[in-house]
Amino acid sequence: MTDAAQIRVGIVGARGHVGAELIRLIAAHPRFVLQFVSSRERDGERVADYMSEPRDGVGGDLRYSAPAHEDLPTLGADAVVLALPNGKAAACVAAFDAAGVDPAFVQPVIVDLSADYRFDDGWYYGLPELTRGAYRGQRRISNPGCYATAMQLAVAPMRSLLAGPVQCFGVSGYSGAGTTPSDKNDPEKLRDNLMPYALTGHVHEREVTRHLGHPVEFIPHVAPHFRGLTITANLPLREATTRDAVLARYRDAYAGEPLVRVLDDAPWVSRIADRHHVELGGFALSDDGRRLVVVATEDNLLKGAATQALQNLNLAFGLDELAGIPI
Repeated sequence: MTDAAQIRVGIVGARGHVGAELIRLIAAHPRFVLQFVSSRERDGERVADYMSEPRDGVGGDLRYSAPAHEDLPTLGADAVVLALPNGKAAACVAAFDAAGVDPAFVQPVIVDLSADYRFDDGWYYGLPELTRGAYRGQRRISNPGCYATAMQLAVAPMRSLLAGPVQCFGVSGYSGAGTTPSDKNDPEKLRDNLMPYALTGHVHEREVTRHLGHPVEFIPHVAPHFRGLTITANLPLREATTRDAVLARYRDAYAGEPLVRVLDDAPWVSRIADRHHVELGGFALSDDGRRLVVVATEDNLLKGAATQALQNLNLAFGLDELAGIPI
């Protein structure tokens, strides 16, 4: 690989679970190279010291750094991934906006993993299986939420037949609560437990409702396992249908989509950990054929975040969308 072939990627906020997955994916990518990896808590420490498995492929002396927001545009990245908590991305984006006043400055592609720009029409909302047709070379990409990805993929094929709000019961592993200590990521408090939270108005409820163009009611919970989420979606239908017709809709909708797999049986969350795709299955109908239940599973750190960010980066640079993603 020559230097000219490399695409330099920086990660802001790389200490968390998703940041670690991004580091692994980018380090193994055929074209991307890590330009910088930021974390205030790990400033100066070797990234390799936190990559425990040989497959991580992060070697050398790459170290975490802690650049000020205004210094980010000077670090020479062709793309920057913001892996920050909700509400923290704006200061970074403002630094790139300020640098853009100089006509010689080339704006990098920015992929934001938080919810901060998912409601902003000036950003491309990057759920490729549903939105890649709307990509027009935008340099600012909002990565969908983990639950929101699973919900939209579970509901989208039936959108034209929906009769009312869709109810989604969600259960996630505690990695979805991040690394800042709380009840929702405390293994002792979660032991033998299922913890409900944000039972109305969750940001993913609003996100899915906006991007599907149909009301969705979402009821999230945290479970004792570390990674992986399950959505059980209840879809009211305006006319009766059959299971064969439903399966045909889903298989047609996701034909040629390697990261969406349509199963006959309901998928298990234990089988999705460390996998890069979403599984959809179950497809149970009420006796009158006007109520459908669909189950979706997904690794919240991968297709729910890091893998999808890589899809969006590949798309932005005109690469094979699945480059660097093990199928």
